[in-house]
Amino acid sequence: MNEVCRLSLKQLRDAVKRRSLSFKEIAEAYLERIDEAEHHLRAFVTVADESVVDQAADLDDRLARGDLRLGYLTGLPIGVKDNIVTKDVRTTCGSRILDNWVPPYDATVVRKLKANEALLFGKTNCDEFAMGSSTENSAHYPTRNPWDLDRVPGGSSGGSGSAVAARLVPAALGSDTGGSIRQPAAFCGVVGLKPTYGRISRYGLVAFGSSLDQIGPLANTVRDAAVMLQVLAGRDQADSTSANSPVDNYLSQIGKDVHGLRVGVPAEWMGSGLDREVKTAVQDALKVLESLGCCIEEVLLPHTSYAVATYYIIAPAEASANLARYDGVKYGYRSSQKDTLAQMYENSRTEGFGDEVKRRIMIGTYVLSSGYYDAYYLKASKVRTLIRQDYLKAFERVDLIVGPTTPTLPFQLGEKTSDPLAMYLSDVFTVTANLAGVPALSMPCSFTADKLPVGLQLIGPHFKEGRLLRVAHALESELQLNRPPLAL
Repeated sequence: MNEVCRLSLKQLRDAVKRRSLSFKEIAEAYLERIDEAEHHLRAFVTVADESVVDQAADLDDRLARGDLRLGYLTGLPIGVKDNIVTKDVRTTCGSRILDNWVPPYDATVVRKLKANEALLFGKTNCDEFAMGSSTENSAHYPTRNPWDLDRVPGGSSGGSGSAVAARLVPAALGSDTGGSIRQPAAFCGVVGLKPTYGRISRYGLVAFGSSLDQIGPLANTVRDAAVMLQVLAGRDQADSTSANSPVDNYLSQIGKDVHGLRVGVPAEWMGSGLDREVKTAVQDALKVLESLGCCIEEVLLPHTSYAVATYYIIAPAEASANLARYDGVKYGYRSSQKDTLAQMYENSRTEGFGDEVKRRIMIGTYVLSSGYYDAYYLKASKVRTLIRQDYLKAFERVDLIVGPTTPTLPFQLGEKTSDPLAMYLSDVFTVTANLAGVPALSMPCSFTADKLPVGLQLIGPHFKEGRLLRVAHALESELQLNRPPLAL
């Protein structure tokens, strides 16, 4: 692996400032790395062409002339999950139904990246319409975990997680509806941050569950995740759900002392069903936090046992409504078997959607249907409120909550594809943060004897991303686990 690709966003930016690296050299190094490893991983749906080298060379010329202001991400390669729209670049959502769709506009987050002069290095693979926990539901191909090519990278942002871990890009965008940033971060041994609902604009994110979806970064270091959040956060007039709340200086939290912070550990998360190696790694990380002066105490999140059932009523209900627009009329895939309009609708959706998307549309349509709405969707909405109240009560006692990101280590490709319920249970520790709208971060806290990463999840009160980054950086500095997979 080229040594350039081992550097963090900060190190790359500092090297450019010192003139020890040029933007062109960085672009060429990452394209070479993609060429070297992508055929093993299949992390991308679309990879940038050589034009990014020309863009980088132009940035070098502007820098030499003094016409370029160095932003946080200027000239640095970034991956974008393929459910985030990119002007004039194919956006498929991992689905046959959008296989050849080229958007006419950029998502707000992409506009912010471009305003910072970042280089778009490709669209990363994902489960179809972000529905999945393994990136095996992509209509294109499954993505593989760079730590073990026979294992999944997590989902649905598995392409972003795999690409960042393998140093195909130094950072990438993902989306998180029930854990789709944090689970790939845990399985791939990188940092993934799901911000507070509304902290980052969703404009241009192809909708799955509109009250749950949130865009966030995946990166190799906590500081790099903070850099990405600093660029992306803020109110957006194009997104009525984005929060009109001041954006903190997240980078100022990096390196701050964590002594005296109260850390809650949910009793419900540390019991049966948790893999032994994951539990040991989390307990060891808690001891490190305690050695840094944090006060560790047990907290209760009593409605955790209802979280997966609640999520898999609310999310499919919203998906059913959001995916109704794909009818073969306005854009996207249209079936050739279309003797009547109704047949064209039915065949286009039957042929265009994959099995998991169909399953969730049918579940969602059912729970919203007359006679079942009160029994399912309305009841799930009430339980969602109780889950949110669990967090609010816990945060009256503690400053943040820490526990496992996932109940298991990365599982084998194909291991859970025939058992949807087993796959859904992979989200048991992540869905509650989406239901409550609170920020959550996953970071590597250990590697097993088989060199598989273990993720630690940190959850904070609304809009306290800076606190999570502060604690995560302190722990990261002690653990020193930031390293690329050796197998590739």
